Amino acid sequence: MTNLRKCIVGIRDSKLSKAQTSLLIKDAEKFDLINKNIQFEIQTIKTSGDIHSNQRLDNLGGKGLFTKEIENQILDKSVDVGIHSMKDVPASDENPELEIICWMKRHNPLDAFISNSGESLQQLPAGSIVGTSSVRRRAQILSVRKDLQIKLLRGNIDTRLKKLSKKQYDGIILSAAGLNRIGQDHIITEVMDHKKFLPAACQGAIGVQSRKNDELKEFFKPVNDKKTETECIAERNVLKTINANCNSPVSVYAKIYDNKIQIKCDLFDHNGNYLFKEDITGIVEQFDELSIELGKKIIEQVGQIKINQLNILEDDFDYTP
Repeated sequence: MTNLRKCIVGIRDSKLSKAQTSLLIKDAEKFDLINKNIQFEIQTIKTSGDIHSNQRLDNLGGKGLFTKEIENQILDKSVDVGIHSMKDVPASDENPELEIICWMKRHNPLDAFISNSGESLQQLPAGSIVGTSSVRRRAQILSVRKDLQIKLLRGNIDTRLKKLSKKQYDGIILSAAGLNRIGQDHIITEVMDHKKFLPAACQGAIGVQSRKNDELKEFFKPVNDKKTETECIAERNVLKTINANCNSPVSVYAKIYDNKIQIKCDLFDHNGNYLFKEDITGIVEQFDELSIELGKKIIEQVGQIKINQLNILEDDFDYTP
């Protein structure tokens, strides 16, 4: 046992992060290469997004709010790896000294709606209050129901569910994968239809991040899910190409089937109107070219100036019809 290499894992101090990390380590330890050589030690790290839990994410800067502090500790070698919800890792602002060395098999990427009444989003009475902290979800709600109120909802999953149970909201939208990982998927009222609620890039995917060229990459190789990696890199390529950040009302979802990959993108304005809704399909091996081509098509149709403007929500986040 004394010959085991200690691997210090940096994660957010949240129930979901701990659950995700536990799942990943459990999977990793099934492989002899890891089980016989690596001893994991978990270290929780407070991130900007967790510390400023009552403020709008877009007003805090948006980029890397749940990853920056963890990345800094990887770089200064306080921790060896960070485990992230990959939708929180900026695509257009990657640190060149770091890399994602392992992608865990993606869970359900879709959004989930939970209501106090058991009614779906479409069934809610006009004027009902729906909670979210996502600019994307805000635009998607407005695209289907401009007669609902939207109210900022921050905090971890437990905090958000508590606010719902206290009737501060009539319904809230969360990640289906996150609810599943903490054993709360039974409370989901409906899983949102991807035709109207296309998920955020990399939603449902967990990544292991380390310093570039670290030997740990070899140890994590058996755990890496290549399908998830390919789909998520394709999604991130689209965001990189159009220089979109976490505040943009943009959804990107890639799916591999029959040696083909389909990449879909929905882009809204802040009032919930579609600016772009298209997809591209081709052979899996060309996922890089296809995703960049789709990104260029978005720029061609919408314009880079307009896309950049969408990174800033100038209106109040809360919406009243």
